[in-house]
Amino acid sequence: MSFTTILGIMVGLGLFIGSIFISTDNYLVFVSLSSALMVVGGTLAATFIAYEARYVLLALKLIFKIFRAPQMGRGQLTGEVGRVVKWGYLLQKKGINALEQEAERVGKDEPFLGWAMEVVITGYDGDETAEMLHNAIDNAFSRNLVPVSILKSMAAAAPAFGMIGTLVGLVIMLDKMADDPTSLGAGLAIALITTLYGIVAARFFFMPAASKIQQREE
Repeated sequence: MSFTTILGIMVGLGLFIGSIFISTDNYLVFVSLSSALMVVGGTLAATFIAYEARYVLLALKLIFKIFRAPQMGRGQLTGEVGRVVKWGYLLQKKGINALEQEAERVGKDEPFLGWAMEVVITGYDGDETAEMLHNAIDNAFSRNLVPVSILKSMAAAAPAFGMIGTLVGLVIMLDKMADDPTSLGAGLAIALITTLYGIVAARFFFMPAASKIQQREE
């Protein structure tokens, strides 16, 4: 588990909710199902229109994976270097056939690494091998950043739909004002809740999740 991610969310929500409890006794004024549906539904609808469904679903799944600890650490990098050195000794002592068998075994669990070993075994020189591997890494990196672009798009869309919800609420409020002018303040408060939801969703969830996913990919 990523302790800092969980701590950040708990502290952020705690400060946000705590400031509400300090400021007012009418806590339920900040709860609006219609506002949440407007922001969440509109954001998801716009995102599914703009991107392929499989990429949107992948981006939503990755939001929950930010709570996990990063898989790559200094110890793992050191271990990978040790494996490469071991394969070099294996090639020197037992020849190319032993390295081919090792590549087949590694490729079952780590396809990219197995493919890289096959490139070396095939006989490409160092420059060609490095270029092929760099191109493959760059392509994989670009594909892995697609969910980041989707989450950033959702972060841009959420406040916009919050404003749309606010405008809808204002239209409804003004329509009812002739019947009950005293309800103007309460109606305006409810209308502004949608904008609040949109900004909170964008700046507290979508953008931080996109930044953490991009950081881990880099």
